[in-house]
Amino acid sequence: MSEVIHLTTGAFEKVTSQGVPVLIDFWAPWCGPCRMQGPILDEVAKGAGSKAIIAKVNVDEEPSLAAKFGIQSIPTLLVLKEGQILQRMVGLQSAQLLASALQKAGA
Repeated sequence: MSEVIHLTTGAFEKVTSQGVPVLIDFWAPWCGPCRMQGPILDEVAKGAGSKAIIAKVNVDEEPSLAAKFGIQSIPTLLVLKEGQILQRMVGLQSAQLLASALQKAGA
């Protein structure tokens, strides 16, 4: 997968159980740093190719997912593998840091 997908509660389990690392950006359209993170995620997605899934969750549209992961500020980015949180990052993150986190997770 080489593009960022928009994740909903209904598709969450299917996407996160695929055995590859998943980078999830919890965001909202009204959040300035979240909008700045978007192009960085696109860059990371292109670099990751099929080795990882890059996804976004709009906290306004999917409050139950945000609550499940205890999201208190955005952007919050999680690296998951097989449903387990491997890394949590809060605030705007660089492409290099995100790519490194995915590599550590096995991407």
